[in-house]
Amino acid sequence: SGDFSGQLLAYLSLGPIFIIVGFVTLIIFKRELHTISFLGGLVFNEGVNWLIKNVIREPRPCEEAHSTVTTKYGMPSSHSQFMWFFSVYSFLFLYLRMHQTNNARFLDLLWRHVLSICLVTVALLVSYSRVYLLYHTWSQVLYGGVAGSIMAIAWFAFTQEILTPLFPRIAAWPISEFFLIRDTSLIPNILWFEYTVTRAEARNRQRKLGTKLQ
Repeated sequence: SGDFSGQLLAYLSLGPIFIIVGFVTLIIFKRELHTISFLGGLVFNEGVNWLIKNVIREPRPCEEAHSTVTTKYGMPSSHSQFMWFFSVYSFLFLYLRMHQTNNARFLDLLWRHVLSICLVTVALLVSYSRVYLLYHTWSQVLYGGVAGSIMAIAWFAFTQEILTPLFPRIAAWPISEFFLIRDTSLIPNILWFEYTVTRAEARNRQRKLGTKLQ
């Protein structure tokens, strides 16, 4: 009570839940294979965390302080592992998947740098919150961050080298066509692509509407 920092960090520690909800929403509306793969990596990362916890079985620092935790084991921190997986994978996606061109604009580079700094900052704050709120020790948070980062690099490489070449074939499956699942892996900047295509289509329809009204 009255601990504003603790309350803020408690809200920040809900980050994984908001991220999962965001991914599910994005998949429902975009139905893009790389986004589905990203979510699959996050789920797999959580499974690996559960496995490591139940192998090491290191207790939390203050088990009696939190009666609502789903597991009494704390090594490694699942929040830390989740957030560092998300941040490192997003960093790799920004700088390798959305690869630069020679005429990349300054603002395009700037927003990537700013977003990367924000991702790392949030991951650090969520990791710190687990120690501040007595859910984990520093070592549990540190190893969670390391595990999440390694998993992110491995899953990104797996997605790029193994899954991405299969995406066009998967997108052509009848079930994929039925659910409107698409592959945008060959498009360097999907935001710019969708913007230009939508603007061109809107202008085309406006011209056709104007012709009919005449």
